[in-house]
Parts: sequence; structure tokens; C-alpha cells
Amino acid sequence: MSNPSAAIELRSVVRLLTDENGDQAKYWVPSYQRGYRWNKIQVFQLLDDIWEFIQAGDGRPKSSFYCLQPLVVKKMNDGRYEVVDGQQRLTTIHIILSYLKDIVAILDRSNFQIDYETRDATFLHDIDLDRAGENVDFYHIGEAWRAVEEWVSKHSRPHALKLIQHLLNDDEIGQNVKVIWYELTLEDDAVAAFTRLNVGKIPLTEAELIRALFLRRAAKDDLTGSLQLRIAYQWDRIEHSLQDDAFWYFLQNSGTTTNRIGLIFNLASELWNRPDVGDDHSAFSHFADALQGEGTAEKNWKKINDIFLALEEWYEDRYLYHVIGLVLHHSPRSEMEIGALLTDSRQSSKRDFRAGLRKRILRLIFDKRGELSTDEIRQEVDEQCRMVSYTKLQKARKLLLLFNIATLLENEKSNIRFQFDSFKKDTWDIEHIRSVSGERPDNPSAQKAWLQHCLAYLRTDNAAEAAELAKAISQFLDEDATRADDLTFEKIDGAILIYFKEAQEGGDNALSNLTLLDSRTNRGYKNSVFAVKRDILLKNDQAGTFVPLCTRNVFLKCYSSAVGNVTFWTKDDAKAYFNAICRTLTKFMVSSEVV
Repeated sequence: MSNPSAAIELRSVVRLLTDENGDQAKYWVPSYQRGYRWNKIQVFQLLDDIWEFIQAGDGRPKSSFYCLQPLVVKKMNDGRYEVVDGQQRLTTIHIILSYLKDIVAILDRSNFQIDYETRDATFLHDIDLDRAGENVDFYHIGEAWRAVEEWVSKHSRPHALKLIQHLLNDDEIGQNVKVIWYELTLEDDAVAAFTRLNVGKIPLTEAELIRALFLRRAAKDDLTGSLQLRIAYQWDRIEHSLQDDAFWYFLQNSGTTTNRIGLIFNLASELWNRPDVGDDHSAFSHFADALQGEGTAEKNWKKINDIFLALEEWYEDRYLYHVIGLVLHHSPRSEMEIGALLTDSRQSSKRDFRAGLRKRILRLIFDKRGELSTDEIRQEVDEQCRMVSYTKLQKARKLLLLFNIATLLENEKSNIRFQFDSFKKDTWDIEHIRSVSGERPDNPSAQKAWLQHCLAYLRTDNAAEAAELAKAISQFLDEDATRADDLTFEKIDGAILIYFKEAQEGGDNALSNLTLLDSRTNRGYKNSVFAVKRDILLKNDQAGTFVPLCTRNVFLKCYSSAVGNVTFWTKDDAKAYFNAICRTLTKFMVSSEVV
């Protein structure tokens, strides 16, 4: 909806009171809009939010302000403004100023006027609670009036004065309340805009507001239109790139299908030290200020584009993609981490930047800070890997994910990349490689599901023992068949463990018996024997389900020096797997490779 010709700015509430000639401002609400519908809670929330902002005034910079949602208007031929979006907020401000009109008068101000195409405006301009029951519009206006009355009664009169002083502060620098003023052009269709914003429930995003700021400033700075076209082209390229989930989930841990470009503006606000970064519309307010002067469009857009190009460079560099992707995955506030990384990359050499990334991983995964020698890193990796168990799932996930990343980076000639998008869109379990005796299914439905997985595998085995065991399982699962008294789940379970050589020594909870697996696959064959797990996982891999490289390697027994029978997971296999984890993590953490 953003229109480069539309007027868009931050406008203090006091500027809503008068038009450009200094006369009383008049707003007109057309018939396509519903009436006023805010309730007491919404009015309380607005007043409380403004009051909280006022109370924190001493701790805020002078330029800070409380920002209301956009007010979308269109100038009419008679000088009035047609209210396209924001009627509820505008009316609430009118009610607040009406209730405290004596204070407003002391400040030598007067309220603005609101008229309606099909409704009576006299009640709003002279609220009489005795008439509040006459229709639904009067009722809600009356309730809002009572809410203001109740809020003021809970505070002192000086507090009410302070509220109005901030609400009507005409200092354009800040310490007041502002709205995002979005004025459509005469050519814009107000009804279509209203439909988009209200009926379709597609509000103006902050990105659209910022786009309008840039294009409007560019039109003033360059009359040829070439700057506008360049910004519009690069904007579309950035938006298109960020819609690629592979790129987006490299940077972020959660998905959003709209306004992904907002990430770039949030980063810009953070890098340029906005004190209110993180507040609603903080990025917009930053650019509303930054684009005030002549020639500011190209300068500020270059900063935006430079941020995107840096992120794109990280994404295209295979080493940086994996290491930065890992860092951001483990960062509780990825935007702040990206900002810090951007700063580091600009202030450091390529070699130092990459060394700094490994230090971040050492801190995030191993909880170690400062420089460690090769021997200290080797010892730390070995100790932490030995300490990890199935009871420490978060630590196990971190180490196993790092193992996957480090394994991929061992082969510099490979073009395989870890799928952060597939990984982050799914939920992941830490799965036992070899079954654990204490986790056998304990209810009939789970037992049947477990046996069905085993049966499916045994039917592919040509051994006579497998056929005999499959026959016993089939009899147990057939509810209509006559079943021998001693044919119990426990007996069949024991026979299965003997056949797959998992009876004598059950798998343990150490890292050497753990791997990453998506929750759907894991819970589908919960605690099956190794051979069954292997069969299901490889079929999923062939079908296109994302299986982490090291998980696939485990079930292919790639870490075992002597493969032997691929259907069993032995102590030697577990030992070789554990040693591979320690060796790979140590090599990655001490690596001096920076090219």
C-alpha cells in the first residue's frame, strides 16, 4: 500500500488539534467505517502506557516519545480529513481531551472536531451519560468517558495535568506523544485502503511506512527519478532474498512470512544506537528523523543496503554460513548478536573475525571464556562429552549440533550445507542409538506399534530365525487368533532382543549412545532395536526427510573401524563414535583455518 507520493511523518498529538492554517482540525468518519468500539480495558491500557512513559521520563533521552499506531487520512476538498484508519485511537484521544478540557483550556489549547457521515456527532462533542443507552455508539463513547473518569480518580489532579502536558507538548524533539501520520494522495482510493487495513486485517507494516519515507525523500533528492528506481529495485531484491527460508532461518530461529525486511531496519536502528530500539515503531522513528534533510535518502539507503550485503556475504560463504548460523541458533536474542557480529566484522581482519566466532562457540557451548591452549581445548571437549548424558538434553543437543557442523566443515571441497531451515522448522529429540531396556513400551497400544515396526523389518530378513520370530509377533498382534498362554509381550520382547543381540547389555544414556533425530521419526519407533531404527531412518532419508549428516553416519556405522554386521550396535561401535565426536570437535575448536 506504500505510496511514494503519500505524506508520512511522525506528528505530535498537539498537531492533530489544528490544520495547516492554524484553525481547528476537522476529521470526517465515512459510512464504510463502524462506530466507536473501544472498551474500558483498551482505554485504561492506553492511559497506563502513556503514564508509564511519563514516569520513566527522567531515565529516557530528551528525544524519546510515546508512539501511537498509524493514523491514515485523506485530505478532502473542503479541508477536512477523511479518517481511513485509526478512528478508534483518534476518538479516544478526543474523549480524553474532552474529559480534561479545563486543563486543555489552561494550556491554551482546544480539542479537534470529529464528524460522521451517517452518525450523530453531538454526543461526542458534549457527552451526556444519561443518553449513553440510546444507541451502541453512545454506549461505547460513554464507557470510554467513564474509563477516563475512573483512571483520573485513581490518580491525583497534578497527575492529570502532567498527562495532558505530555500529551499536548509541542516540542517536536520529544518527551511527548506522537502518531504516525500517513496521508493518502487525492488519487488514492480511500475505500480500497480501508478494506485492506480493516476488512482484510492487513495493517500497515513498519516496513511499508519506512519504504514510503525513503521513496518520498528520494523523489525530493533526485528529480530524475533514478534514485527512487534504484531504491525500489534493491528493496525488492532484499525482500525476495529474505523470503528464501534457507537464508532467513540462517539468521533467525523463528519464521515470519511477512515483513522480513524489518529485520534489516531493526539492525540499522540497533547499530546506529537508537536508545528506544525494541519499542514499537522504533525503526520508523529512526528513519523519520534521519530522512529529514536534503540528500539523506541515498546516504541512509546505502547503510541499509550495506547491512544486507554483509548478511548475504555470510550466507554465501560456506564457512561463515555454518559457524555464524550455529552462533545465532544458540543466541537468545539473535538480532543483537547479528548487530554485534556486524560491528566485529567491520572492525576486525578476516582472520580475527573468524577466530572470534570460535571464541563465541567456546562460550555458548562449552561455557568457557578467554584463550585456551590446544591441550586445554582437547581436555575440555573430552570432559564435557563424558559428562553429557540423556538427562542433560540441552547440552547433548548443543554438542551433537556442533558435531554435525564441524563434520560438514572438515571437507573443504564439499558443497553440502546444513539445512538450518529444515532443522528449525521441526522439533528434535535426543534419541538412543541402541535401545534402552528401561524404556520398553508399557501400554498395549504402544507395545503393538513397537512390535509392528519389528515385524516389518523381520519380514525383509531371509533367516529362518527371523521368519519364526515374525510368525510369533503376527500371532500376538492378531486379536482373532488363538494365542498360547505363554505368548506374552515380555516373552516376544526378550526374543527380539536376543535375536538382535541387545539382550545381554542394554544401551546406556552416555553421549556414545545418543544422536539427533526429528521428533516425528523418533516417536514413531520409540526405543526400537538398532536394526529397526536404521531401516526406518534410511527409508526416510531416501524419501527426502531431512536427516542430519552425523545421524545418518551413525546408522550407516561410518565411525566404526570394522563394520561387521550393520544390524547391531556394539560397544566397539559406541566407543568409535564417541572418539569421533571428541576428535572432530577438538579439531574444529583449535583450527587456524580462516580462508
